[in-house]
Amino acid sequence: MTQALHTPPDTAPAPPYEADLAALAARHGLSVSGARPSLRAYVRRLWARRHFIGAFSTAKLTAQYSQAKLGQLWQVMTPLLNAAVYYLIFGKLLGTSRGVPDYIPFLVTGVFVWTFTQSSIMAGTRAISGNLGLVRALHFPRAALPISFALQQLQQLLFSMAALVVILLFFGIPVGVSWVLVLPALVLQSLFNTGIAMIMARMGASTPDIAQLMPFVLRTWMYASGVMFSISHMMAKHTDWPSWLTAALQANPAAVYIDLMRFALIDSFHASQLPPHVWAIATGWALLAGVGGFIYFWKAEETYGRG
Repeated sequence: MTQALHTPPDTAPAPPYEADLAALAARHGLSVSGARPSLRAYVRRLWARRHFIGAFSTAKLTAQYSQAKLGQLWQVMTPLLNAAVYYLIFGKLLGTSRGVPDYIPFLVTGVFVWTFTQSSIMAGTRAISGNLGLVRALHFPRAALPISFALQQLQQLLFSMAALVVILLFFGIPVGVSWVLVLPALVLQSLFNTGIAMIMARMGASTPDIAQLMPFVLRTWMYASGVMFSISHMMAKHTDWPSWLTAALQANPAAVYIDLMRFALIDSFHASQLPPHVWAIATGWALLAGVGGFIYFWKAEETYGRG
């Protein structure tokens, strides 16, 4: 009788289930590499790297003009030269200085404050796409990059503010109690700029061509922000403008922060030239851009540096 041949049972262990893998990973404190942390954990990690953010922004600021013979003087000279060009073209040739007292302090303040927003947005647009080597080599909260670039532009503005004070005093603008309003205005603008920088950093990371488009967008925004002219005077001249256009000009965040700074520093710039509820508008824009921009950037944390 032929003995039946029996195949020996398979002694290889069955593959573990996904639940077993998850339990094993949890037991040993393992997590998915590159996974997005919770919002609270992300903020905590970002705060832990605050010294890196400060050192990185300072180093970038120092290196910015390291090849130029005049070095860090360009931090002040660049916006001053822009102001001189705007004064010649707009103040003299186009006559926007008419009816605006203390026009040169008015113009220089607008240029300095606008440059802060413009530079923060441009730097934020390239924060991820321009630092892919760093993003791929080190593990850190990616929001540290746009935040550090916005902080770099704030440091540059503070250098420029020293020159602005000299200009104000030279043209007879006295030091007033209202100058203390510079601090809350700068805090709100910094929060707004940082939020927009994070929004642009995420968009620039997925679509690098945005960096080529932004100069045109920012130039258009500048012309609508009252950098070279008084929005209140223009509105008084053009009473036939539609109400939506007037509301848009008054609620323009760049114009709001520029006018707040002018109101704080220039005694001839009166509260009547500010839009209604200006501090509420400035705070609303700062919170909307700052908080919303941070969450928008965090949502794509695991995608930065891939591809």
